[in-house]
Amino acid sequence: MGKINIDALLKGHHRPLAKAISIVEDRKQEHRALMEEIYPHTGHSHIIGVTGSPGAGKSSLVNGLVQHWRRNKKTVAVVAVDPTSPFSGGALLGDRIRMKDHEDDDGVFIRSMGTRGSLGGLSEACQDTVRLMEAAKFDKIVIETVGVGQSELDIMKTADSIALVLYPSGGDVIQAFKAGIMEIADLFIINKADLPGVPQLKGELEDLLHITHVPGKWEPPIISTVSTEKEGLKEVIDALAQHHQYLISSKTKSERRLSQKETEVERRLMERIKDELAPLIQKELLQEHGDAKSNGQGLDPYQLRDRIYKQWRKQVREEKGE
Repeated sequence: MGKINIDALLKGHHRPLAKAISIVEDRKQEHRALMEEIYPHTGHSHIIGVTGSPGAGKSSLVNGLVQHWRRNKKTVAVVAVDPTSPFSGGALLGDRIRMKDHEDDDGVFIRSMGTRGSLGGLSEACQDTVRLMEAAKFDKIVIETVGVGQSELDIMKTADSIALVLYPSGGDVIQAFKAGIMEIADLFIINKADLPGVPQLKGELEDLLHITHVPGKWEPPIISTVSTEKEGLKEVIDALAQHHQYLISSKTKSERRLSQKETEVERRLMERIKDELAPLIQKELLQEHGDAKSNGQGLDPYQLRDRIYKQWRKQVREEKGE
């Protein structure tokens, strides 16, 4: 597979994994063949999404969780998604500063990724990156997202377990409820629990959970932590393990993975159709621009859509020789 040693990647070696992720991020020519080769080796890791508003202490929390897992001989990969500037395209990729405690640990692999303009708060390459990490046989894969909001529902497309991190006086419980985050979270973590306001925040969460609870389904626990002091991390570890066991025993994990695959296939299909339609769209818009100069505004967007679609269908039939 080009310059990448696939056998070494499948054994969890960091260098080929890092090279493979770069290929995925840059969508290089060998990207598709790489993903086809590693796909049969995926599906065994526990993928954990950690989301929450800026300032909730997600990075320090993840750092503490990694330390706990490593003490129990679990291998861990972390994808830290950083926001990308809409102007420069740059991102603060903090893998060198964000969890420096694990720099010399071969059982930990950390990769920062920019969102690269993705509205979902995750890089488009994130799912492929997670698959590469699964193929590398990491026991736990953590995706730490940019923030919390409507767009952060994108984490559903990748994670098995989703932890929502809140903090006292953060004021974002109602916002999270409105955005739908409450409904996808499998675990609620009240971090910075040494600050005042914890009982009130916990009460608000319990009230909202009572409203959204479905009998017979997983009931998300609420755990208080002080990640900088390593308080409550054992409880988070245990809750995540219990949720993973629930997913497996109830067959919810396979159902969730199938739903994620369906969503991704739809998105990849739309990407391909968009690529094929792009030349037709440009051609029709240029023609429309010329017609509009003499005929007013021309066709409305719906009419133009239908005309482009018919042209595309005609082109497909001609290519098939029909």
